Amino acid sequence: MKFGLMHDFRNPAPWFRPYSDLYRLLLDQCVRADELGYDNIWLTEHHFSGDYNPTPLHAATAIAARTERIRIGTFVLLLPFYHPVRVAEDVAFIDNLSKGRFDLGVGQGYRVDEFSGFCMPRKERSARLAEGLDLIRRLWTEDTVTFEGQFTQIKDVHIQPEPVQQPHPPIWIGARTEKAMQRAAREGYHLHLTLGPDWAPRYYELLQQQGRTPADFSTTQLHFVYVAPTEDEAWEDIQDQAHWMMQVYDGWFKTSGDVAGDERLWEIKEARDIRHSSYGQAWMVGTPDQVGRKVEAFVNTSSCTHLVMAMQVPGVDPAKGSRSMELFAQEIMPAFR
Repeated sequence: MKFGLMHDFRNPAPWFRPYSDLYRLLLDQCVRADELGYDNIWLTEHHFSGDYNPTPLHAATAIAARTERIRIGTFVLLLPFYHPVRVAEDVAFIDNLSKGRFDLGVGQGYRVDEFSGFCMPRKERSARLAEGLDLIRRLWTEDTVTFEGQFTQIKDVHIQPEPVQQPHPPIWIGARTEKAMQRAAREGYHLHLTLGPDWAPRYYELLQQQGRTPADFSTTQLHFVYVAPTEDEAWEDIQDQAHWMMQVYDGWFKTSGDVAGDERLWEIKEARDIRHSSYGQAWMVGTPDQVGRKVEAFVNTSSCTHLVMAMQVPGVDPAKGSRSMELFAQEIMPAFR
């Protein structure tokens, strides 16, 4: 099991800090994660939300310049909003700067406000994702590319620098539906899974149907994780911020309507009620011993290869997030190495 941290560089209004201060603190936290032996830092993206980092590749560049060992990836880059050539070039640059430590995870996006803001028909997102990935992979593996797509046309393009990793950096697809998993298996991409059921066994089945070897592929599963010296302290540190965050996601998912059940994502009314709810029981929050037992249960029952931990809850003091990282790395991770 690989242990990674999700970083969204969010700056919620109720706990706002000057961006220049917050970004430096979070970059320091990423450096500390490298020192503590975490396997991955995963970066997220959203636009026009008021607090979210919209530029994960810029964040990845900064992290690559300050770290030595930890892998850096996107969870996920919203590919329909990018020109594929720029993604291929930017990722190749980061891959060189990091000496081959970058993973490109992409998704088609779901927020209605993002597509309306970019004046892009939401119905095009799946086709844009497929076309963009096809072109990016060709740019990384072919000397010169001419491409006549529905959305992108290029002529005699050779990108430099070329990626360090061969044949190209690992490519992941974010999935919440059967169709997305089928695409990942068909094209030979690794799979990002968010909160919810463990769809990894189904993905491995689809890989076998495509004649691929499941052991050659990786899957992530996202969980909320937070560790403190006492259970009371753990919940007091994060419950208000977590409640705010989940209310925001609840609104986004309701308007997108992509997956059945999204309209009931978050029905909790008071932050203090999270702890004793089904959500609180599922989240890995508490003392090192409590969280360690939940991680053990996850490792023993999940087919995923990577645990992605949303540990720096938006709005929580980064010093507290770093303490949680340290407790997890020192008290929990060694048992699973």
